[in-house]
Amino acid sequence: MPMIHHVFALVGLAGALYASPLDKAEALADCLIKAGVPVDETGSTEYKLDATPFNLRLNYTPVAVAAITTTKHIQDAVACARQLGIKANAKCGGHSYAAFGLGGEDGHLVIEMSRMNKVVLDNATGIAAVEGGSRLGHLAWELYNQGKRAISHGTCPGVGVGGHVLHGGYGLSAHTHGLALDWMVGATVVLANSTIVNCSETENAELFWALRGAGGSMGIVTEFRFKTFEVPEKATYFAAPVQWPTEARALLGLTAVQEFAKTMPAELNMRLFIARRFVNLEGLYYGDKEGLQSVLAPLMKKTNATLALARTGGWLDQVKHFGGSNIDLGHGHEEHETFYSTSLYTQALNEEQLQTFVSYWFKQAKNNTRDWYVQIDLHGGENSAVAKPAVDSAAYAHRDYLLMYLLYDRVDKGVYPADGHTIMANFAANITQGMAKSDWGMYINYPDSRLDQKDAQANYWGTHLRKLQAIKKAVDPDDLFHFPQGVLPA
Repeated sequence: MPMIHHVFALVGLAGALYASPLDKAEALADCLIKAGVPVDETGSTEYKLDATPFNLRLNYTPVAVAAITTTKHIQDAVACARQLGIKANAKCGGHSYAAFGLGGEDGHLVIEMSRMNKVVLDNATGIAAVEGGSRLGHLAWELYNQGKRAISHGTCPGVGVGGHVLHGGYGLSAHTHGLALDWMVGATVVLANSTIVNCSETENAELFWALRGAGGSMGIVTEFRFKTFEVPEKATYFAAPVQWPTEARALLGLTAVQEFAKTMPAELNMRLFIARRFVNLEGLYYGDKEGLQSVLAPLMKKTNATLALARTGGWLDQVKHFGGSNIDLGHGHEEHETFYSTSLYTQALNEEQLQTFVSYWFKQAKNNTRDWYVQIDLHGGENSAVAKPAVDSAAYAHRDYLLMYLLYDRVDKGVYPADGHTIMANFAANITQGMAKSDWGMYINYPDSRLDQKDAQANYWGTHLRKLQAIKKAVDPDDLFHFPQGVLPA
């Protein structure tokens, strides 16, 4: 009991002495250094690398950046943050569109994970042990080279495994093999009280459930354990431009695409990519070009599409096609853009909703001369591996939706306009206009940085929110791992 009072006294004293978390920088640095936690020196090359966001529209100032290399470093960093009343966040790839790895606001301790990126595949069991700071490209490279294995995940090689897996992990194998989080069978986690726990379906099962969809709010994963699948001998990546010069033609094409999505074969993974100057059907087929052509033939005719690119190769060929030639990325990788993003999930749109979508696209969005896109992923359907598990099997709340929309608007140089978000925000609002709130959702890995915490929680986690808030209260009652759109304790 005296020890507990002592900690409370320290926290109370911190509140009295400091008006802002940033005023605690010296005290935090002192605590971290005494505990032996490496810290980026403010203004140094490493600090700039670790503290610069992917989205340059959202710059935040951390109290400190802990450049950890061990689980003990993470435990001690969390203890220092807790002692001083500072919020702490794990940053893996740093690719969060709302800079949640930096806290999503000023004044957090950033626990930079990217120096912990070991991947070890057990070929006897097919289970991979993956450190929490690994990136997707590195994971793909190592699993392939250690045993020609893979998990389902997204296409950007610089994205961190941590944020990607813990909040979903959709990609161009998801229709065939499910979400990245569906391949997670266990994890080692540092909790807010600095203890280490293991979790799986049979050990700390409630935490394991919460990690798979809302993990960034619950703790810091030091190691993931993934089951893996054997990569196919042949995979064919493709792009098929569609010619939709008028609203009427676009309406027919969109209708055909969403009808196709309902029964799309399991071996096909596809999205509709809408930009200002072009529209493509694109994706990945588990099989050869001839098989792809056979599967797509009915849709090609209905959408006025031409199969401009269809290339069959090995597994890493498609990884490099979507992610770039250099996929084995680790600490030191740097990538930045300046943009606004938002997202949606819906079931198939009715004729009126499709017409509203097309009308806004042609009359409003096309007038935006910035580099924007609306990507519609064929997320669900009767053959989708995403939709096969029960909706309540993990904290990811949106398995039962047919379509996922990822909306993105960027400037190639300079400052993003203050009102620039309105084009994509209104695009999304037009889609959901008249829908019941229970008929749509949003994807936290494509966050809308303008949402307040109440709306963000409801939109990202839907009917799972109450259970998540109860688990959050159990593992992080003081909301140490806070960010502005995370799960709050009950």
